[in-house]
Amino acid sequence: MKLEFCSLSSGSSGNATYVAAGGTRILVDSGLSARSVAAALAKINVAPETISAILVTHEHTDHVCGVRVLSRKYRIPIYANEATWEAMHRWVGDVAPGRRRVFLSESDFYVGDIGVLPMLISHDAAEPVAYRLYAGSHSAAVATDMGRVTKQVERHLAGSDLVLLESNHDPEMLKANARYSEALKRRIMGAHGHLSNLRCAETLMTLYGSGTRRALLGHLSQENNTPELAMHTVAEALTQQGLVPGRDIHLDMTWRDRLGGFYTIG
Repeated sequence: MKLEFCSLSSGSSGNATYVAAGGTRILVDSGLSARSVAAALAKINVAPETISAILVTHEHTDHVCGVRVLSRKYRIPIYANEATWEAMHRWVGDVAPGRRRVFLSESDFYVGDIGVLPMLISHDAAEPVAYRLYAGSHSAAVATDMGRVTKQVERHLAGSDLVLLESNHDPEMLKANARYSEALKRRIMGAHGHLSNLRCAETLMTLYGSGTRRALLGHLSQENNTPELAMHTVAEALTQQGLVPGRDIHLDMTWRDRLGGFYTIG
């Protein structure tokens, strides 16, 4: 079974990822307005009313602000762990019982033709998760908003055909940002913050050893990173370890203001 994957938007201004296999179509997060998500889906010829589920990673607004309207307008079930349901209530409100789905983190389940593994990650949210999504022997993962990548997360991501991995900031740009308080800088660089470009590269080295050959750099900071810097830093770090981007591993970007590439796996 083929697995389709497309980042609709990735960054602090809004996150949404489309994944499909067989007759199942999933959104991981909806941090854009419902209208913006519908417009993005239209560009890949997907009608919003055909979405089977919205999987929520955590309650921050750049991941959930469009969830309520999308779910109500198109009758889409919402999946989240109990702690996230409680934390995002102010944004999502009361949801019809038939559309409120609760899972246990670290326990896999199915949404139609797609297997889902929600894995606990290190971030300053109630119970944040990343997702690995399976269709037969193929899989893709969405793993952003992490201050560090634990060994358990590495094991869960190992062997993914494609991974959208956070490459949030350049530490020197962040330190020099006069608009950010020292407390905010510590939060971003801390264990429950966000992955730097170099930490992204180190994780990709590990995942390459497990068989991953395609990676998308995601959730870039608008103020503390650039796409060019993220790509250069990650590619250079991989090259220093003997990997040639474009030959050994395919690297691509996701974007905050437009669609990323459309990938078909399998």
